[in-house]
Amino acid sequence: MLNIDGVDVLVEGSGQETLLMIHGWPDTHHLWDGLVAELRERYLCVRFTLPGYDLAQPARAMSMDGLLDFFHAVAQRVSPERPVTLVLHDWGCVFGYEFAARYPGRVARIVGADIGDYNSGALRRALPLRAKLGIFYYQIGLALAWFVRGGAGNAIARHMARVCRCPGQQALVRWQQCYPYAMLWFGSNGGLRGLARVAPRCPMLYLYGEHKPFMFHSPEWLARIAAAPGCQVIGLPAGHWLMLRRPDEFNRAVADWLARTA
Repeated sequence: MLNIDGVDVLVEGSGQETLLMIHGWPDTHHLWDGLVAELRERYLCVRFTLPGYDLAQPARAMSMDGLLDFFHAVAQRVSPERPVTLVLHDWGCVFGYEFAARYPGRVARIVGADIGDYNSGALRRALPLRAKLGIFYYQIGLALAWFVRGGAGNAIARHMARVCRCPGQQALVRWQQCYPYAMLWFGSNGGLRGLARVAPRCPMLYLYGEHKPFMFHSPEWLARIAAAPGCQVIGLPAGHWLMLRRPDEFNRAVADWLARTA
């Protein structure tokens, strides 16, 4: 285990290729336990709990620039000579896609799970009004949890976790994990304006859950990724946390694609 900028970084496995895994709300590095067990004999698997998400540590909100600096420091430490493959989910996709856009030479491939062209006009046009209202409801609630804080903030965050059908223990969902939503809706910590459109310049595997009230990608973007050389799109009969609901299919799909695009 390494400690970089006060964050414990787990390094497991062996191999010349490094997989850098980034989770989202309200998860921890444990989201990737099953995938690491599948891949660690062939790849160096690197993961961490996002800054501010470790409940054993004080609350900590980072800007996008701060997060990208942290990711870059991790990549430089674990794979200084070779670009890494990003494995991303939820907010990890938002952060990881921006990392790939700013540091294209450090990223060889991307595995993205359930978040696609989140900031595109095509997605906004594709979402029906009911979906837009649903997204606003849970996201603004989580943003408010960050500002309310304390027991009331925890109650709001846990209510939204139930609304979103988050797997795992409700007691592990707390207000301090909600700072990305405050960045999104209120511009906290520098906000999220000006981020690059999601248009990977490297091979990409995109997996998404088919059983959700709305998608986080546009049909146009999905078709474009599916048609790009070296890229693949896979839908699984699951919700947002497809790696937990369909672990065998998810892990096998990732392993097969990594082997084909090595």
